Amino acid sequence: MASASATEQPTLNRAWEAFLAHVPTILLIWLATAVLAALGAAVTWFILLVGFGVSGSTGSDSAFSIATLLGQLGQLPFAILSSLVGVLFVAVPAMHYASGEVITVEAAFRELFSLVAAVGFVLCIVPGILVALVMPIYVNRIFLTDQPITDAFAASFQAVYRSANGGSFVLLEILAWLLVALVSVCSCGLGALLAVPVSTFYLQNAAYHKGLIS
Repeated sequence: MASASATEQPTLNRAWEAFLAHVPTILLIWLATAVLAALGAAVTWFILLVGFGVSGSTGSDSAFSIATLLGQLGQLPFAILSSLVGVLFVAVPAMHYASGEVITVEAAFRELFSLVAAVGFVLCIVPGILVALVMPIYVNRIFLTDQPITDAFAASFQAVYRSANGGSFVLLEILAWLLVALVSVCSCGLGALLAVPVSTFYLQNAAYHKGLIS
């Protein structure tokens, strides 16, 4: 059952206030994703440097080619973990509007780790525009209901693509993404630190308001 604030008319001001209440949690999520991405890049560059050194000393190009492949494979686990942590940008607003409470760092990561341990959460990072558009609904169902993974995914698609308000919600998502992209480009990426979390709070509120989540 959602909190009373979840179904109110969404506004940028309300999304901003919700974001401010969650600044410590959002900052830790940004930090965690950045650290994981940096570790993945460091592993890749280390393997590439080793491969470059070996190929230089032996005169063989195959050593560098193998190192390039290994570097990409070495980065994969960090990329997956970074993407999983990044899902919390959507999950935190979902939990906030469901409970009406401020979500702490501990609560957010506890939920994430329990879901990862349960397997199947990787579906949240499957690429594709159609999947991305249902993510606010899907993540909400995964974090806040006992539905099986496949049922939650199917119900989310139904809510977005077969409901009366689904089309307007998709349009709202696209506009939000474009606005976030514009802010990010105009600020050389720095604006994304604020634009991304504020937009997720706004979209989660909008999903409740439009009846896509109950």
